[in-house]
Amino acid sequence: MFLPALPPNYLTALTLIDAAHAQDPTLTTGPSPIPYELHYAQKMTRLLAKHTPDASPALQLACRAQHFQRWLTPRTTHPATRAGYLLWRAKLKTLAATQVSSLLTSPSIVPPLPQSEIDRIASLIRKEGLSSWEVDAEVQALEDVACLVFLEDQLDAFEAREGMGEEKVIAILQKTWGKMGERGRAMVVGGEVEVTKGYNETPSTQ
Repeated sequence: MFLPALPPNYLTALTLIDAAHAQDPTLTTGPSPIPYELHYAQKMTRLLAKHTPDASPALQLACRAQHFQRWLTPRTTHPATRAGYLLWRAKLKTLAATQVSSLLTSPSIVPPLPQSEIDRIASLIRKEGLSSWEVDAEVQALEDVACLVFLEDQLDAFEAREGMGEEKVIAILQKTWGKMGERGRAMVVGGEVEVTKGYNETPSTQ
């Protein structure tokens, strides 16, 4: 399944995003190692195509950039507590949105992306609109895809961590399920993702 072709200026933006991902020093452990965040971004795009085959250009770029330069702010930069985790997650979203917004003003993107579109992409990366009464469908799509990538690519690594017993794994699965919308859950139930079959390099949580 394929996503709608991006206009040339959006394609240039995607190339710039991938160039940043390619700087991640952590490599996948598959047969053809690549920078982990580039691998993650490509998997986000692949699963977005399954989840929302008519995804807008803004949603495509937001999905591609959702872990933007995450390796620069590892989980260990914040306390190993629930509060520390939430603070880390909030900081990551804000940082990514700010960095991507700046990147999308690059003079190499011709014609320039409208500021309204850059603002929309940043809003999607910050996942604004998930907690409101009327959930933003595109934000939910991005959240679904992130959860699907976690299940397909990272869950096995979590299970292998020291001290990660069955109860903790079940709790993680329950929280992940709770974040997902109807379409994301249907993909899991329908076997459209290969749960726990991924690389064992997991430099960050969801």
